[in-house]
Amino acid sequence: MDAGTVSTLGILVSLAFIITLALRGWHIIVLAPLAAIIAASFSGLNVLDTLTGPYMTGFTNYARRFYLIFLMGTLFGKFMEDSGAARSIAHAIMRVIGGGSDKPLRVLVAFALVPMALTYGGVSLFVVIFTVLPIARHLWQEADIPWHLFMLSFVFGAASMTMTMIPGTPQIQNIMPTRYMNSTPASAPLLGLLGAAVVFTLNVLYMRYCVAKFKREGEHFEPPTGAGVITEATESTGTTPNVWLSLVPMVLVVVFLNVPGVKVDVIYALGIGVLAAMALFWKRYTSVVDTLRKGAVNTVVPIVNTCADVGYGMAIAATAGFKVVSAWLLTLPMHPIISLSIATNIMAAITGSASGGLGIVLETLAPKYLALGLSPDLVHRIVVMSSGCFDAMPHNGAVITMLAVAGLTHRQAYKHIFIGHVLATIVALLIVIPLGILLY
Repeated sequence: MDAGTVSTLGILVSLAFIITLALRGWHIIVLAPLAAIIAASFSGLNVLDTLTGPYMTGFTNYARRFYLIFLMGTLFGKFMEDSGAARSIAHAIMRVIGGGSDKPLRVLVAFALVPMALTYGGVSLFVVIFTVLPIARHLWQEADIPWHLFMLSFVFGAASMTMTMIPGTPQIQNIMPTRYMNSTPASAPLLGLLGAAVVFTLNVLYMRYCVAKFKREGEHFEPPTGAGVITEATESTGTTPNVWLSLVPMVLVVVFLNVPGVKVDVIYALGIGVLAAMALFWKRYTSVVDTLRKGAVNTVVPIVNTCADVGYGMAIAATAGFKVVSAWLLTLPMHPIISLSIATNIMAAITGSASGGLGIVLETLAPKYLALGLSPDLVHRIVVMSSGCFDAMPHNGAVITMLAVAGLTHRQAYKHIFIGHVLATIVALLIVIPLGILLY
């Protein structure tokens, strides 16, 4: 075999290595450099030079570009959580929409709007589950809904739409492309809204099916076991701030991120949200310093995980096999935006991370596609949506964390994540991409 073929084989072996061991519980911080070593060895590259060169370049470049965004996002989420503002908004949404034992579908749909509102307002996906989970437990028990359906409602609300589709969302996936191309968080708004409408419709239909199924089979609510029981005790029994006041910091984030005339960088927008939360709810914090500390510490794991993913991607990009693969993608007999979407889905699935897969594509492939004359707005929306499809594989860190804190297993609830998030988003892409090609 020629060097290019051997190098490509090495990439495949390294990918299989990551997926297999991630499913066995190995951490990506360990797996990423080891996989880079495997790829470098097959390509005849010096291992140490690969780790200190391309791997660490990708690692540090991502940290340089996005650390402050991760930091401000987790700080904002922590201040909203500790003040009770996020909980106030969640309770208000459920009071308005209602539900009950005779309306389980309404409970599932209504509850999904809670993390949807919070994440669109800037609260991190990693933070929001701890805010809404205790609320959900009471609702599920009252409506006698099987607990495994919590994961369907939560992932539908917290991921998919507000992570990658709804224009102007401050979630990190929607911000990343703006650092690489001339795009904005509200790029291709029609495509994003159409994708969100498709995902919303499919999830509600699947919820209807699940409700009919659990009623037919006589399933009932059973309290979750494991880590989820611990979470129940974390819900504060104290008063929460006024809901309209609670909305102010989130509204400020969205306004300062998107509205012409006042629009600022996302770091400033999230910083304004943090300052607003501190000013409005100062007396509600047991210790502002402690909230700052915990918010800052919460930044470390997601940013380092993603940096490791991107570092692996840059190590792969330095191999001869990557040149073969990228040339193949660029010459596929299809519109280039389709092959770019395929590449993004593959990288997100392999890394088990939307931001990790997206970071690899933006660093290595996006410049080649933009050079073909593709619209930056179209590239932005399609790669962001594509990063949020197969990211939620079983080895995804967020999936593992969400199941653990909810007291659920992959066997009990992963099918809801796959159908409601992965499949629904793929269908949305299949509809959005042809329209995007026509419009852009």
